[in-house]
Amino acid sequence: MAASAQNLRINGDRLWDSLMEMAKIGPGVAGGNNRQTLTDEDAEGRALFQKWCEEARCSMGLDQMGNMFAWREGTDPEALPVYVGSHLDTQPTGGKYDGVLGVLGGLEIIRTLNDLGIKTKHPIVATNWTNEEGTRYAPAMLSSGVFAGMHTQDWAYDREDAEGKKFGDELRRIGWCGEEEVGARKMHAFFELHIEQGPILEAEGKDIGVVTHGQGLSWTQVTVTGKDAHTGSTPMPMRKNAGLAMARILEKVDEIAWSHAPHAVGAVGHIDVYPNSRNVIPGKAVFTVDFRSPDLDVITDMENRLRVAAEDIVDEMGLQIQFERVGGFDPVKFDGDCVAAVRGAAERLGYSHTDIISGAGHDACWINRVAPTAMVMCPCVDGLSHNEAEEISKDWAAAGADVLFHAVIETAEIVE
Repeated sequence: MAASAQNLRINGDRLWDSLMEMAKIGPGVAGGNNRQTLTDEDAEGRALFQKWCEEARCSMGLDQMGNMFAWREGTDPEALPVYVGSHLDTQPTGGKYDGVLGVLGGLEIIRTLNDLGIKTKHPIVATNWTNEEGTRYAPAMLSSGVFAGMHTQDWAYDREDAEGKKFGDELRRIGWCGEEEVGARKMHAFFELHIEQGPILEAEGKDIGVVTHGQGLSWTQVTVTGKDAHTGSTPMPMRKNAGLAMARILEKVDEIAWSHAPHAVGAVGHIDVYPNSRNVIPGKAVFTVDFRSPDLDVITDMENRLRVAAEDIVDEMGLQIQFERVGGFDPVKFDGDCVAAVRGAAERLGYSHTDIISGAGHDACWINRVAPTAMVMCPCVDGLSHNEAEEISKDWAAAGADVLFHAVIETAEIVE
């Protein structure tokens, strides 16, 4: 990178203002956001992002999964673009920064280059991936997974939410289904800025996390079937209580994760009990087991032990059980050159930094399969995320975006 570009910074105030403006769309009940994928609120957030991108003189591309690509031209028509972005959808009780910081950080790179009149050899494309969260439609990172060839588009379109509404139908309903073939775009590289969603950076007093690897993830949806019955008149020995079986399986999930401490984790966050009535013994319980580890063998072991333990529990209780793997990916090792670009940017800018393994799944984990990829992380207060109380500071956001900016423009090659 030319010496004249060494000290360039993004406009931290403008980035923060954009984050706060986007947060007005789909407000939560406790200061965060509820802008779930393919809702009217998602459509409104997309429209605002497109408006900002067009004001930044970008052309907007839209593929058949609703992925958005804001294109800033490069000087070399033969040079592949450098993509940068994340996601705008949130959890039902999500924060203002998870995913959104990465999308608007990508836009801020383009705005800053425009402000400074800087051209790059490679085009730069700010990206919004559809349905990263996987809350309304499992699995997580659904559209980047289709882009990377991990899922078929037809399978993705047929995914249903809790009300039976299909992904493809809802994508068309909100008006964000494009015509472009998914995965047709070729990338020179991809960078993603994200809040850590964990406590390490804040605890160690580091400004920047240089993400070298991503944990592998396994989501197994478990359905336990018993028999609905009156809670007052059904004798204890004659009950087929699916809720009780679920509770016993949940204890096993915790036990299995602890056996692989400290790097493996496991929990159940999604639970549906039927008929969910105060005076009816549950006849069915549906829940999703989330296991994660940077070691694929550990994930496989946890999955296998879950099945054996759960089957033993339901057999003893005279119940039925089904397993469906509804999401997952192998541990990820990010591209060495892209990681070096992130680390070098942090060093040149004087930000404290440390290598880190991402404990959460991100779109970058799938895109890493089709293009050189790396991630930048900034701290979040108390490591809290997927919660309306999720919080970062303006300085943390600016530092992360500064490092992202320098890694991207180094890779996209400034034209003097």
